[in-house]
Amino acid sequence: MNKDQAKGSMKEVAGKAQKEMGDALDSPKHEGKGMAREAEGKVQKNYGEAKEGVNDAMRDEKERTDRTDRK
Repeated sequence: MNKDQAKGSMKEVAGKAQKEMGDALDSPKHEGKGMAREAEGKVQKNYGEAKEGVNDAMRDEKERTDRTDRK
C-alpha cells in the first residue's frame, strides 16, 4: 500500500462519517462536504492503486529482462 492509497482510504472514511453526521443532524452543508471528501478519497485511493500497478508491472518487466540478459 502506498501513501496515496492510505490517505485516500482515510479521506473516504472521514467523508462517510461526515456525510452520516450531516444526515443525522439534518445538515445538507455537512452532508455535501462529506460526500465531496468521500469522493476525493476514492479518487486518491484509485490513483494510488493505479500507480502501484504500474510500478509492479515495471518491476516485473525489469526482472524478466534481467533473466533474459543472463541467458
